Amino acid sequence: MIKPTIYAGLDKEPNGGMTRTANIIRDAWVFGLLPETETCEGWPLPRLQEVYVKVADAWHPYGHLPSRLPPELRERHARIYAAAIERARATGWNPDLDDEG
Repeated sequence: MIKPTIYAGLDKEPNGGMTRTANIIRDAWVFGLLPETETCEGWPLPRLQEVYVKVADAWHPYGHLPSRLPPELRERHARIYAAAIERARATGWNPDLDDEG
């Protein structure tokens, strides 16, 4: 039996968590699908896939564009992502050198 890969947790990601998986978690926070304290540490990847599907469904009415979010969600998105960028830069992340995007 193959053991599923386990996610280390958003706060343990390289580059301050500026990855696709971390963005899915942050988007789940924005939409209230996960509490903002949930880093998903120890989660098997299929469980993260379930969150991805829920996040994609939540974004669908807004065309996956933060500018189309209602004010409360737009403000939450801005706050969460501004804090994430600040933390990532403090760890040395440089968006100009990001090779995941």
